[in-house]
Amino acid sequence: MKFALLASGSKGNCCLMKDGNTELIIDCGTTKRYLNHCFERLSYQFQNADALLVTHTHKDHVSQLKMFDEIPAFACAKLERNEANYVNAYERIRIKDFDITILPMSHDCEGTIGFVIEGAFGKMVYVTDTGYIRKDVMPYIMNADYYVFESNHNIEMLMQTSRPVFVKQRIINDMGHLCNEDSAYILSQVIGDKTKEIVLAHISQEGNHRQLASDTLIAQLKRKDLPCEKLRIYAAEQFGIYIGGDKNQ
Repeated sequence: MKFALLASGSKGNCCLMKDGNTELIIDCGTTKRYLNHCFERLSYQFQNADALLVTHTHKDHVSQLKMFDEIPAFACAKLERNEANYVNAYERIRIKDFDITILPMSHDCEGTIGFVIEGAFGKMVYVTDTGYIRKDVMPYIMNADYYVFESNHNIEMLMQTSRPVFVKQRIINDMGHLCNEDSAYILSQVIGDKTKEIVLAHISQEGNHRQLASDTLIAQLKRKDLPCEKLRIYAAEQFGIYIGGDKNQ
């Protein structure tokens, strides 16, 4: 299993996945120019993808939806396109070599979901844009090989930004985004002996630092005597290609 994170944050989100002969795209935010630039750098023919998975319909996740009109789309929220496959929480779907479980998230956009994506060569948990993780979701995200997992903000840094109070309240409440500490705590509860890599995602450019997000996770893992030195831990940039998973695939 191999993946490429192209963009992650409030200005756009997109991730590519491949396992065997199956290719997926998760979300299609940011600009058409930037996505085409990434596809060109990766020599990736996005028209050949087997499916587009959509976490929710905020602009930073669907701004280039029309670009992928010819690719089957799967979502819980209503999409602005002629055809789509609509899924429900905890539904399990099959897309060629992938088994995908739909996870309900808690965000201020109806139908926000995450994914557990399982292939012949690994299991990935993809979770962004959620204020908390429901208890009944936890068993589904245990002991994955790879995690792309939100670590949006540091609460103190967020409160010191010039953002309006109502925006800060939106971010920190149960329908907002995971802070570094909550993200680190959840990950420390679910990673296992199969876990190889954690990518911290959707990091705020004003209310967080990538190094701070990583340090918070590492400190939490050390508190629980978990072998963080054996894990690949990466804090994603807003824009920038990160190749994860089995790079030899």
